[in-house]
This record gives sequence, structure tokens and C-alpha cells, in this order.
Amino acid sequence: MSQVTENQPLGTPTWIDLAVVDLEGAKAFYGAVFGWDFTTGDLGTYCLLRGLPVAGLRQVTDRADTRDSWTVHLATDHCDSTARRIAAAGGALLEAPREVGDLGRAALVVDPTGARFGLWQGRTHPGCRLVNEPGTLVRNDLVTADPGPARTFYTAVFDFTLDGNDDLPGSDFTFLRRPDGHEIGGILGLDTAPAPVWATTFEVADTDATLARARSADGTSTAPEDTPYGRFATLTDPYGTTFSVIAR
Repeated sequence: MSQVTENQPLGTPTWIDLAVVDLEGAKAFYGAVFGWDFTTGDLGTYCLLRGLPVAGLRQVTDRADTRDSWTVHLATDHCDSTARRIAAAGGALLEAPREVGDLGRAALVVDPTGARFGLWQGRTHPGCRLVNEPGTLVRNDLVTADPGPARTFYTAVFDFTLDGNDDLPGSDFTFLRRPDGHEIGGILGLDTAPAPVWATTFEVADTDATLARARSADGTSTAPEDTPYGRFATLTDPYGTTFSVIAR
């Protein structure tokens, strides 16, 4: 278990949210899968575990405003300067830095390969208050058919270092590490990737039981597989959003 009480170091995945048209349906699905409760907050609907926010749902009226993946927001101590570094490294701003009440300062950006992500400079809201335990965010990985420019971009913007992965022979996978050596995720080069995306993985206590709950709630999934890191599967919610789960 990891409880977060303050803004995370630069580049750390710190908040995840999902734009949905059917808010009540999304709450029913994710509540069934992860055991979340829900409450309304300044960022939309907070997904709660033991009373603490672990993710967010944002209701939109136009399905064109939804995505087929959760949006990850990377931490920064200075949203505006990080946004400038993103532009200088070949990325682009989709939404310029803006104040979000006393919660923090946010921006929405896209990297040179086309993958979207957010920036979050936390104040009273540091992001996900619980991580790395069942029912919470455990990792994010960028999946792209063009990993070279992505690796150059993220090292330039967030001061990441790159580290190979001998556990997955034959995969074009690179760990991303903060200057303190902490692994924040990775970049997977995949020729068949339909579009570049920051993929979200949640930790669960039992992968097979989670898949059964998801199917009972009108979701679908791949067959679970055992990896060097745990039992893993990819799910799709009833509205087309894809995410993964792992029991480590």
C-alpha cells in the first residue's frame, strides 16, 4: 500500500481520469470491478477506496469527447515551465496551463507520437491518494509504433533515464526512471499499435475474479496470462475503454 499526501516528483503518474457519457453506467461498472465508492468533487466524480480518491470520472455530453483509454496526468512542480519544455521538445499543448481552484494547476498535452497526457501541479489535491494496492493505479506505459522519438521526448522533458528490460525478451520495452532511480513506467514499441496511448494498469488481488466481475457487469477481457510480474489481463468496459489489471 502507498498513500500519497503531497505532490509527486516530476514525471510521476499522479492522477487518472476518464471522460464518460453515461456516468451512472460507468459508476456501476467500475464499482462492481474494483469495489469503488463515488462522490462528487471539484474535478467531477471521485472514485473512492476506503474514502480516498484513487481516480476520477468526468461526465461529458458528446461521445466525441470520450477516449478509449484512461487519461494519465504526470506530476510537475511548475506546470507552465514543463509545458514550455514539452513544446520545445516537439510536443504540443491541447489545453494551456490553467488553475483548478485551490486543487492545483493543470494542462493537457500531446507528445510527438500523438499520445495524450495531462500535467498536474498538485496543491490541496495531490492526485491519487492511494496507489500500488488492489483497486488502485499500479503503473502506466506508453504503447506506440514509434518508440524512438517518444524516448527522446520524455527524457528531454522529464529528465528520465532509460533502462532495458531483460525480463521480456523479444519485446521493444524500455523502463522510464526518475533521476532518483524510481521507475515510473515504460515505453513499449509495438508495430501493431493502432494509435499511441498511455495505457493504464490497476492492481487487483485476484485477476480471474476481477475478470468474472467485469464480464458480469457487461465488460469483456482477454484471457489472463502469467507474466514475470504477475497475472495480467486487458479489459474493455461497456463503452469501449480499455485498461489492464494485474495481480502481482
